[in-house]
Amino acid sequence: MAIPDKIAAANKINEFLRNVIALGGFRLKYRITVDPPLPEERDWERPEILVELVGPDSTFILERGGELLRSLELLAIEMLRLPGNEHEKVRFDCMNSRAMRLEELRLSANVAAEKVRKSGTPYEFAPMSSRERRIVHLALRDFDDLHTESQGEGGRRCLVVYPKNYKPVSKPVHR
Repeated sequence: MAIPDKIAAANKINEFLRNVIALGGFRLKYRITVDPPLPEERDWERPEILVELVGPDSTFILERGGELLRSLELLAIEMLRLPGNEHEKVRFDCMNSRAMRLEELRLSANVAAEKVRKSGTPYEFAPMSSRERRIVHLALRDFDDLHTESQGEGGRRCLVVYPKNYKPVSKPVHR
């Protein structure tokens, strides 16, 4: 389901960011785009509102794996009262970090696929967010000889890549 009034939502995000940046003393500028064009190969990411941040404090926003960037995004999503299955409708990015992370995850998925094919044993990724697990699931969705599953709880939830007809044995999972 689409965001009912994207312009009103973008205006709310604009007001929110203007206050956060001013009151936080950040040296940042931002651009909000409604229905942004995205490359075809990124079919798993189709935000209706894209917020791009840039400026001298960009490195601060991206510290600790982009924790502050994700926090700003989450606050905007909560402010718009989007249900959990609609969170992908709003995306925040800073210095193209999201595109770089997507490419990193895609490459990691391919490396994991090759390791599983060669060894015949599962490959377990380090814990990651639900969005990042989804990207890896989708990157491997067309590989008929493999299947993926998310395992674990909360912040320890990770993704495991298995050979298609894998039968568990008592061997440890490779990392």
